[in-house]
Amino acid sequence: MGEPAVLAEVISVRGHRIRLTLRQWLHISENHDYMAGNRTLVLETTADPDELVAGEAGEILALRAYPQTNLTAKTAVVVYRDEPDGFIITAWLTSRADRVRAKGVQVWSRSPSTSA
Repeated sequence: MGEPAVLAEVISVRGHRIRLTLRQWLHISENHDYMAGNRTLVLETTADPDELVAGEAGEILALRAYPQTNLTAKTAVVVYRDEPDGFIITAWLTSRADRVRAKGVQVWSRSPSTSA
């Protein structure tokens, strides 16, 4: 069957290569149709998040606030495996980042001196 088609790769803040495969992008854009035009946002959030939250099953949730998206001001959430040869699992936009934070423990946060 072979390896899944890789649409893009980014480097996580922990220095791991994180892949976005065609299969996962189709999952994201079909389950959250508003994400269809937001692939760059997903990759930016993975590579340059505001914070990282540890999930319940070893996954990482990257959060990044965007003052403007194709909807309105939202926080992008990207769930991925932060390991050598890691991969993106899913992603969505939320106006309730506090609910995402409450599901896990913050494991990394952008220092004030590195914010854009």
